[in-house]
Amino acid sequence: MVNEFEIKKQICEIGKRIYNQGMVAANDGNISVKLNDHEFLCTPTGVSKGFMTPEYICKVDENGKVIQANAGFKPSSEIKMHMRVYKKRPDVGAVVHAHPTFATAFAIAGIPLTQPIMPEAVIALGCVPIAKYGTPSTEEIPDAVSEWLPYFDAVLLENHGALTYADSLLAAYHKMESVEFYAKLLFNARQLGGPKELSKAQVERLYEIRRQFGLKGKHPANVCVANKQGCPSCHTCGGACAASGSAPASAESNSDMVAEITKKVMSELGLNK
Repeated sequence: MVNEFEIKKQICEIGKRIYNQGMVAANDGNISVKLNDHEFLCTPTGVSKGFMTPEYICKVDENGKVIQANAGFKPSSEIKMHMRVYKKRPDVGAVVHAHPTFATAFAIAGIPLTQPIMPEAVIALGCVPIAKYGTPSTEEIPDAVSEWLPYFDAVLLENHGALTYADSLLAAYHKMESVEFYAKLLFNARQLGGPKELSKAQVERLYEIRRQFGLKGKHPANVCVANKQGCPSCHTCGGACAASGSAPASAESNSDMVAEITKKVMSELGLNK
C-alpha cells in the first residue's frame, strides 16, 4: 500500500503537470486524493500548484474539516466540491479541478462537449456536460455538479473551468488531459468549417465495445437507460440506449484499454484512412 508521503509527492507531481501544461495560472486549481472514507489529502489554497512540495499538502475529513495542516497552509477553498464528488461517487479515489484553456472557453461560451468526433473521446468520455454557474467556495458549485456526478466522469463548470474524477489520481489527471484535447480538437475543427461527426451507428458500436471491455467509471454507454427515466443525458447516444446497469470494474488502466480498443475498431469503422 502506498504511504501518505508518496501520495503527497504524487499530488505535487500532478500539480506540476497541470501548471506546466497551462491548465492553471497563478494559484488556480485544486487536487485531492481519498485515503479512506474519513481521510482525504488535498492541495492548499493560495499557492501555485506548479511549485508545491509534500509539506504543502493538507489532510481533511469527509466534511472538509482540517485533520492536519502545516503552519501557513489551509485546505483548498473548493474542498466542498471535492467532498460532494466523493459522497456521490464512492468509486472515486481522486479529483482534479483546473482551468484548461479550450475546455474553459467552451464552459464560458456555454457549449458542452457533446459532438462525437473521434473514437478515443467517445470511448474515454462520451461527452462532457456543463454544470450551471456557482459561486466559488460556496455550496452552489457542489449543488450544480451533483446532478451530473452519477452519470459522467468529467464536467465543465459554467464560466469557471473543468472537473474530472476517477479511481486513481493519474486516471483523474488523464481525464483532464482528455477533456482539454477533445475541446481543442473540436475548436480547431470548427475553424475549418465544422467537424464531421461519427454516425449514430458508429457511436453505438464504440459504446458497445466499451461495455464489453468493462472500463471503469460512468459513461453514456452505461447510463442511456437512466436517461429514459429523466436522468441527464449527453445528447449524443443517438438511440444507443440498449445497455443497462454500470460497467464492471476493471483492474487494467483505462488509458491503456482505450488505446487498445481504439486500435481494434479504427479499421472496422473505416476511420484509419
